[in-house]
Amino acid sequence: MAASVGVLIAVVIGAILRAAADHPAAYASRIDLWHLLRMTTIQAGLTTVLSLVVGIALAWALNRLRFPGRDMIVGLFASAIVTPGIVVAFGLLAVWGRAGWASEIWQALTGEALNVPIFGLAGIVAAHVILDGTFAARVLLARLDNVPERRLKTGQSLDLNAWQRFTIIDWPMLRGALPGLGAIVFMLAFTSFPIVLLLGGGPANQTLEVAIYTAASLDFDLTGAVRLAMTQIAVCSVIILASAAFSPVSATIGRSPPTRWRDGTAARSLQWLVLIASTIGFVAPLLAVLADGLGPHVLELVTRESFRLSLLTSLAIGTASACLTLLLALIVGLGRAAAPGRLTRIIFGAPAYAYLAVPAVVLALGFFLFVRELGIAPALAAPVIVVIANALLSLPFALATLGPPLDAIVRSRGRLVRALGLSSWRQFTDVEYPLIGRDIGLVIALGFCFSLGDLGVIALFGTQDFQTLPLLMYRALGGYRSNDAATIAALLLILTIAAFILLPRLFTRSTNAPA
Repeated sequence: MAASVGVLIAVVIGAILRAAADHPAAYASRIDLWHLLRMTTIQAGLTTVLSLVVGIALAWALNRLRFPGRDMIVGLFASAIVTPGIVVAFGLLAVWGRAGWASEIWQALTGEALNVPIFGLAGIVAAHVILDGTFAARVLLARLDNVPERRLKTGQSLDLNAWQRFTIIDWPMLRGALPGLGAIVFMLAFTSFPIVLLLGGGPANQTLEVAIYTAASLDFDLTGAVRLAMTQIAVCSVIILASAAFSPVSATIGRSPPTRWRDGTAARSLQWLVLIASTIGFVAPLLAVLADGLGPHVLELVTRESFRLSLLTSLAIGTASACLTLLLALIVGLGRAAAPGRLTRIIFGAPAYAYLAVPAVVLALGFFLFVRELGIAPALAAPVIVVIANALLSLPFALATLGPPLDAIVRSRGRLVRALGLSSWRQFTDVEYPLIGRDIGLVIALGFCFSLGDLGVIALFGTQDFQTLPLLMYRALGGYRSNDAATIAALLLILTIAAFILLPRLFTRSTNAPA
């Protein structure tokens, strides 16, 4: 199965390479490649630095504070990884746009217009930090929660203040995760599509991902699209190779233990300030989406045939992608766990991370070129391609979730399973599934939510008869139907958060797996 994934990625890259060889490079000279590369790198770099700063501060505050509803706040921040970027971008417009909440309040108080540069680099970075900063905080919080008890007791006996505890005890736990986490955040920002598409504000702030879509779908410049795609693959591959030396970032996160450490009044005040500011920054755009979208217009929208078809298409593609993601992750994860030797394990699992080097729009472009070579109409192949592409999008996160527990099962129970002579199916149903039920639920949730909110793949293959909710929302924005877009954004947010919360719990209960 790992070989099949690798062959599939090779076919996609091969189609892009053949297209590049078949067209003269001079035709694409009008594309300012260096400007696009510079812009993409700048926004990804700023996003990475700010997200890590926000993540460290928020993780520090959450690690120290205990209050009613804390688990709900932590779970909300954890959902940032699956919150659709197009929804967050729309929420920022609803809060900080010319007709947004903040502008109306400022106008009422001062009588003057509030001019916030929401379009352009500032808006792009803000939207990315909202998502990536809270994601980083949740990962770093897990590191702080795992500080050994003996270190805390020693620190208390030495009467360390808040700053001394952070520099002596917390920082050594955090710094090992920062390079790998920074590489992930940089990659997520570098390959971002819907946020830049919605908040870019024009060609000056385009990134490679959006430029590929523009060249292939709007300008019909396949030569330019291929050139940009090859550039993005090359840059992403270099980043992946560089980040391979860093410590891996675990995708499995548990509950925080009770804390026995209490900082001074000044530190606790700062912790509350960080928590309140971060919560408002993350929640306000989501609340704006819900407030603007949930109203009388909902009934009008849900009765339309186009919405019902888009909803059914999104649910069907999300379900199929989630099931395919789980199947691929289980086969690759089980095979890698049983493989002898470190090199064999790396070779076996490497194809699963191919999406990191071949992002969604590039993957979609490769599929588009490949089906054209086969003489198949893209519209006919679109459903299958979107499902496969979305599954590959989720696969790195799925394997990061299932990999550690599957490795642990092989180490602790491998000899017993072999001694009992269980078949592969009995081994999975009787031994592995009861132990990884919650992780399987999380993988299903990740696969479903990533597919539900994806715009990068469907943007190239969508038609009037085949469109998902994100594409329908984007087209509503392009047609200045803001009420429709707001309602779709609200329903998309509710579906995503509900699936991310409920699916892991459903599988946990069905297997009696510990939460």
